[in-house]
Amino acid sequence: MFSGIDEVDWASMEHAYGPADDVPELLRGLASDDPAEREAALDGMYGAVHHQGDVYACTLACIPFLFELAVDPGVQDRGSVVELLTSIGGFDLDEDDEAEIDEDEIEGAANYAMAAAAVTAGAGVFFELIADEDPGVRLAAPLALATLHRHPVRVLALLRERLPVEPDEEVRLALVEAAGRVALRHRPLAGRVAEWLGRLASRAPSPGLRLAALAQLARCSPDGLPGDVVPVVSGLLREMRSPSEESAPEGDEAVDPDAEPVAAAEACRGEQGATPTLVGQLRSLSAQENAGRGAPWAADLLRTLHVGLDDRVGDRTALLADQLRSPDRRQRIDAVRMSGGLIRAWRGPYEELVALVGDQLSDPEPRLAEAASHVLEELFGLAAPAADALAARLADRPGDWVKSWPSGPPGLGSAVKALARLGDSRALPALAAALELPQVAHDVGFAVGHLGAAAQPLTGALRRRLAEVELDEGAYDRASPLLAGLTGLRAGEATPEVLRVLRGAPDYRGEWLRTAALRALGSFGPAAREAVPELRALIRRPGTASATEAAEALWAISGDADAVLPVLIEGLQSHHVHDRRAAAVALGALGTRAAVVAPRLRGLLAHEELWLRVDAAIALWEVSGRSRETVEALLAGWERSRHVRVRVAECVARMGPVPEGSAAAHVLRSELASVRRHNAMDGGYGSHDIHEDEKLLALCRQALRGTGKGTTA
Repeated sequence: MFSGIDEVDWASMEHAYGPADDVPELLRGLASDDPAEREAALDGMYGAVHHQGDVYACTLACIPFLFELAVDPGVQDRGSVVELLTSIGGFDLDEDDEAEIDEDEIEGAANYAMAAAAVTAGAGVFFELIADEDPGVRLAAPLALATLHRHPVRVLALLRERLPVEPDEEVRLALVEAAGRVALRHRPLAGRVAEWLGRLASRAPSPGLRLAALAQLARCSPDGLPGDVVPVVSGLLREMRSPSEESAPEGDEAVDPDAEPVAAAEACRGEQGATPTLVGQLRSLSAQENAGRGAPWAADLLRTLHVGLDDRVGDRTALLADQLRSPDRRQRIDAVRMSGGLIRAWRGPYEELVALVGDQLSDPEPRLAEAASHVLEELFGLAAPAADALAARLADRPGDWVKSWPSGPPGLGSAVKALARLGDSRALPALAAALELPQVAHDVGFAVGHLGAAAQPLTGALRRRLAEVELDEGAYDRASPLLAGLTGLRAGEATPEVLRVLRGAPDYRGEWLRTAALRALGSFGPAAREAVPELRALIRRPGTASATEAAEALWAISGDADAVLPVLIEGLQSHHVHDRRAAAVALGALGTRAAVVAPRLRGLLAHEELWLRVDAAIALWEVSGRSRETVEALLAGWERSRHVRVRVAECVARMGPVPEGSAAAHVLRSELASVRRHNAMDGGYGSHDIHEDEKLLALCRQALRGTGKGTTA
C-alpha cells in the first residue's frame, strides 16, 4: 500500500495551514489499527487537505492513495474514506459558476475540475463496494456512485437490484437516497426514478423505507406525492415508534435529562478513544442526539421531505403539528427545530403551530423546552399564541432568566427575550433582575426597547447603573446595553448620566460609545435641553461622523435648523459612504427646512452605492415633497436588492395611498403574494429575519391602504 507516496514532492505543495509535508502521515494514519489515530488523521484531512471543501494540489495528489485505502478490506473505517472521496470529487461548476470566476479563482476552479475527473475515473470501484462486508462502506458507496459515476442508468439499475438483498435498514435508506440523487443530477431519468419511488412508497415492507421513498419523491418529483401525504406520513411515524416510545409517561419522573447524553458520550469515547478532534466531537454529538431513538434517521428523512414539499406550507404545517402532538419527545424536538426552519423561510398562518411549540416549554425534558424557547425567541410578534406559556416558564424557572458563559458578558435567556419582544410586561421581573447583576446582560437594553412604555419602572435602575460605569477601556461593553435601554424608553431624565458618558468616553471604542450616547440624547427630544451646549460644541467639526450625529441630536432636541443644516451639508460630502448616508437621513428629518439640499440629494441618485442611493431618494422626498423621481429610484433599489426593501417600503407607506395600477402597487402586491420570505437564505439566517419580513408585509399593506405617516427612521 502507498506505493510511490514518498516520491511525491509534498513539501512543494500547500494546504490550508501551510506546507503539505504532513500529508503522508495523515494518509498512513487513515490505515492505522488505532481508532484514535484514524480519527485524528480524518480530522486532519478535512481540516487542512480538504479544508471547507477546498481542493489544493496536495488534495489531488491524495486521490490515488485514498482509493487504495477504500478498496483494502484490511483497513477499518473505509466508509469515511469513501465519503471523503465523494466530497473531493463531487463539486460541480455549472455555467453560472464558470461565468463568475475571476482571475484569482481560475487555479481553484481548475483543481475542482481535475478532482472531479480523477475521482470519477476511479468511481467504478464503488460498484464492488456496494456489496462490501463492512456496513459502513455499503452505507457510503451508493451516494458515491450517484454523485460520481458517469453512467447513471447502470447506477440506477444496481441500486434497484441491491435493495431487496441489503440486510441493513440504514443502508437501504441510503440506496433510496442515492436514487433521488440520480434523478436530480440526470433529469431525463427523473420519471423512471419517480415511478420506482412511488411503488416503494406504497409497497415497501418497512415504514422507514416507505418514508424514505416519499422523501425522495418530494425531492425529485413532488407532483408524484399522494394527495393525502400528511396523514400517510403521520401514519408511518406512528408505525416507526417503538413500544417504549408510545407508552412513555409524561410526568417529571419519566425523564432523566442527563442519562442518555452521558451514556452516549461514554459509548462514543469507548469506541473512538478520547481524541479532541472535530470529527470526534461531531460523532459524540450525533450519538447523544440519537441515543435511545428507535429510528435515528427519521429526522433526516423528515427534513428531506420538508425540503421537497417546498412552498406547500399548509401540508408542512399540518405535518409538524402532528409531530408536535406525538408522545415521542425526540420526535417533538425534531418538530420544534423544523418548525423554526419553516417559519423562518416561509410565510403562512402559524398560530396553531406556534401554540404547540409553546406547549413544549412545560415539558421536563430540558432539550425540548430549550429548543422551543429558542424558536420562539426569533418569532417576535408571531410568538403571541405562546405568550402565556412563556410567562409561565419565566415564573417557574427564574434561574434561566440570565445565561452566563465562560467568556464574554452574560445574556438574557431565550424565553425572556421572546416575551419581551412581544411587549409583554410579564418580562419585567426578569429584566429588573438582570439589571441588578454585577455585570448587566449585554442584550437587556434591546429587550427594554421592545417593551416600550411598559418598561418605565426600569428607568431608575438603568440610570443608576449607567452612573456607576467606569469610563475606562471596558466602558462601551458596560454602558451600551444601558444606553440602548434608555434610548428605547426616551428617558429624558437620564440626560445627566448620558452626558457624563459622552464627555468622558475613553479612546478605546470611544467613537462607538459617543454614537450610542448621542442617539440616546436625540431620542429624548426637548427633554434633553441640558445637552444643547455640548452638542453645539461637537458640531463645530463639520464633516466628521460625530458632528453629523451631534447635529441630528441637536435638531431633535432644539429644532434649530439654522445651526445644523451647514453641518449636515458638509457631512453629505464626506469621503465615507456611511457618513454620507447618516447626513442624508438627518437632512430628511429636517423636512422642507432643508429644501436647499435637494439638488445635492438628486445627484446622489446615480451613486454606485445602493444604500446611499436609497437614503438619498428618501431624503429627497422628505425635503422636496416630490415623489415621482423618488419612487422611481426606490423601486429600482427594490429590484436590485432584497435587503433594502423594508427601508423602501417604510418610505412608500409614508407617502400615502399608492395609486392603483401604478408600478409601486404592482411591486407591493407581488411581494404580498409571495409565500417565500424576502430575506430567506439557503444555508443561513439572521436572528431578526422573521421580524424584518413581517415588518415588510405590514408596510406593504399599509402603503396599499394609504394610512401613511409612518417613519423611516
